[in-house]
Amino acid sequence: MSRKRVGILISGRGSNMSALIAAAKAPDYPAEIVGVLSNRAAAPGLVIAAAEGIATASLAQSKFFSRDMFEDTMTLVLESWEVDIVCLAGFMRILGEDFVHRWEGRMINIHPSLLPLYKGLDTHARALADGASEHGCTVHFVTPGLDEGEPILQARVPVLPGDTPESLSARVLIEEHRIYPEALRLLATSLQ
Repeated sequence: MSRKRVGILISGRGSNMSALIAAAKAPDYPAEIVGVLSNRAAAPGLVIAAAEGIATASLAQSKFFSRDMFEDTMTLVLESWEVDIVCLAGFMRILGEDFVHRWEGRMINIHPSLLPLYKGLDTHARALADGASEHGCTVHFVTPGLDEGEPILQARVPVLPGDTPESLSARVLIEEHRIYPEALRLLATSLQ
């Protein structure tokens, strides 16, 4: 079995990135993390990845004349790492259609809600405001529509009395760290 080469896109601390790196250390895991790319040079996740011996790069979109030029450069970096699969792990940019189509069927994201509920931001606060009895997270394929791609895995958590967006977020994050590596395993295995 050849392990699929994975590039991870981050903007911040990269806790889901860390979960993927940890999972990929298992000898029978069908994917290896070969690079981490951030749109923020100060992203703490870059330090974590570098400490694990993983290639890192940062590109500030503000340094490019257009989003297309920025995303073309991201593709060049990912291709230099010979990436098979792209994982978004807290990458806080909307990606353009050309980039999304380039990686179609091989780019996945983790989203903190039970999609199709609560696309976009502030998912925990919105679930609480709606009086939801359960909340959770979804790993899905990335498509041009925001958080509209086909789900791969979901995990549910109960909404508890007295929950705040922070307490709910903390419980959902535990599930994110569990299902994202499993979803990557499923995708990498399907591409063998």
